[in-house]
Amino acid sequence: MAEHRLAEQLGWAYSLVDSSQVSTFLISILLIVYGSFRSLNMDFENQDKEKDNSSSSGSFNGNSTNNSIQTIDSTQALFLPIGASVSLLVMFFFFDSVQVVFTICTAVLATIAFAFLLLPMCQYLTRPCSPQNKISFGCCGRFTAAELLSFSLSVMLVLIWVLTGHWLLMDALAMGLCVAMIAFVRLPSLKVSCLLLSGLLIYDVFWVFFSAYIFNSNVMVKVATQPADNPLDVLSRKLHLGPNVGRDVPRLSLPGKLVFPSSTGSHFSMLGIGDIVMPGLLLCFVLRYDNYKKQANGDSCGASGPANISGRMQKVSYFHCTLIGYFVGLLTATVASRIHRAAQPALLYLVPFTLLPLLTMAYLKGDLRRMWSEPFHSKSSSSRFLEV
Repeated sequence: MAEHRLAEQLGWAYSLVDSSQVSTFLISILLIVYGSFRSLNMDFENQDKEKDNSSSSGSFNGNSTNNSIQTIDSTQALFLPIGASVSLLVMFFFFDSVQVVFTICTAVLATIAFAFLLLPMCQYLTRPCSPQNKISFGCCGRFTAAELLSFSLSVMLVLIWVLTGHWLLMDALAMGLCVAMIAFVRLPSLKVSCLLLSGLLIYDVFWVFFSAYIFNSNVMVKVATQPADNPLDVLSRKLHLGPNVGRDVPRLSLPGKLVFPSSTGSHFSMLGIGDIVMPGLLLCFVLRYDNYKKQANGDSCGASGPANISGRMQKVSYFHCTLIGYFVGLLTATVASRIHRAAQPALLYLVPFTLLPLLTMAYLKGDLRRMWSEPFHSKSSSSRFLEV
């Protein structure tokens, strides 16, 4: 009996370090780190453009920003979980009616996002071959050779995904969506971060734990795992192209999640991209604040902290603290799913393990009031950021 119990415990412990779980941990953390640094570099590039514009025009507008970057305010943070709930209900009740449109829209967004993910690699490859001059395409705009190459590769990957429906291609598109959303969306303060993550925690818990009591089904799990009809199959049936044209393509699992198979192939580990993007926005915010504080203090961390805080703690960055909290929260969510043998709302564990250490460290360092309302000065610092 004791040997059997020991074998069960060893098997349970081994399941936590299964290849699918390890892949989920590593990829989610890499996406957050990479997306955060891409966001930081975009700030640097925008500042360089503002400098060029101000030097050429002779005036400087400190409020000018990149139109492609979206900053979430308090009102949007409060209503985003409500909008997400409405979208979830639409997908739950009317999925058969909107699945083709939703699949096409998702494929278009994934194409653009994956092109953004590939852009640095394409810039590196095309730099020795051609100058970074933009090529005009009329009303479509002007693009560099690297941008055209990344977009072409992204379109090719999406087409192969539509034809094959392979999970690895779906993961690649989901990774592009994660990085693009982390890089292009900004949280302006800790107050907005707390409002957004707290609301999404309630949203996640309700739709995973309590939706079955109202709708007789776990709405979140059903929407996340329900495959959609392949647009090629639908087009073939609409145009009556015959039974052998476009009918053998598989149904598509949409890139709203990351899935990784276990080493035995018996099961998949799944993590929604919202569980990566939303904490990732917080990590992006604290990375920008770490960079701002380092510049403001002249590279001397802790100059403005209370005297009773040790120098070692002052050297710990908010980014590293929050990233460790994300890892611990993800590990806790994995353990909880194994114990309960059911899907868990990951944000129930990720939000406390990221926000609480961050709030505690900000209070001890004396930065909480500044981070809560106006963490950044209106005039951005001009020093260079780290390159990715």
